[in-house]
Amino acid sequence: MSTTVASCIARALEGFEILAVTAEPIEDELIYVTDLGTVWKARLAAVVAARGPEIAPPGAAEAMDALVAEAERITDPHRAIDWLSTLPQVALAALGEAA
Repeated sequence: MSTTVASCIARALEGFEILAVTAEPIEDELIYVTDLGTVWKARLAAVVAARGPEIAPPGAAEAMDALVAEAERITDPHRAIDWLSTLPQVALAALGEAA
C-alpha cells in the first residue's frame, strides 16, 4: 500500500506535538513555541491542501517514522524547542517540498 503526502504530514505532526509537549516546561519560551506551532502547522496544512492525496516519494514514510522516533527520544525541553524548527523542515525535504 502506498503512503500519501497527507498521511506523511499527519505522522510528522505527531512528532511535532511530542516536541511541543516536551518544550512546555520552558515558560520563557512559550510564545516562541506557540508561534512555531502556528507557522509550521500552517505550512504543513498548505502542503496537504495542495498535495495531500498524492503518493509520497519513496522513503518519505520511513523518514516520518524516523522523525517521530527522534522526537520521542528528546527529553531536554531546550533541545525540543530547537527541533520544533528542524522537524518540519526535514519532513518537507523528505516530501520534495521547499521549507
